[in-house]
Amino acid sequence: TPLNPTHVNSEHLRQLKEKNPAVISSAVQDHTNALLTAAYGLGFRESDAEEVVQDTFVTFFERVHTFEGRSTVKTYLFGILYNKALEKRRERSKEQATDPIDEVFEQRFGIGGIWRTFPRGPEEEALSKETMALVQACVEGLTVPQRMAFYLKDVEHQSTESICNILDVNATHVGVVLFRARNKVRECIQKKWGKTR
Repeated sequence: TPLNPTHVNSEHLRQLKEKNPAVISSAVQDHTNALLTAAYGLGFRESDAEEVVQDTFVTFFERVHTFEGRSTVKTYLFGILYNKALEKRRERSKEQATDPIDEVFEQRFGIGGIWRTFPRGPEEEALSKETMALVQACVEGLTVPQRMAFYLKDVEHQSTESICNILDVNATHVGVVLFRARNKVRECIQKKWGKTR
């Protein structure tokens, strides 16, 4: 079995479609943490994140008979999660105030948008926490597609092809979304960093 399979083998797919209890239980156990982390990364608080993940699994099990196994279960679940997150945002758009965060990423991203190492010295621990809080606050200013692309690429290290499948867009569009997301976070951190000094 390859380390990073890109699809589901036929036997596993058959058992999924038959809703084999052991396979279903394994799918939930294997993917709940990653989905919850993604939901938090999209800006949902604990109860909302849990609800989005629960809705994701409900939809997956309702639609599992249509799953063709051409992607991994994880990739397929991320696609459902993305759509559930969009639905949730639409539901709450009226009650949700726009976050005024639209603003030191050059220092935190290297060439090509790769994360640099954060300070590790004991006296710099507070600085590291402050930096992470700034990054998190700035990521919250991204749109759902930007957050999802950012999370999938920079945290989950998903391939561009997987991200295209999840977001249902082409590779050029993914590149544009990632470029805009990274620039927006970079500008946000640069503005906010000065305010905390």
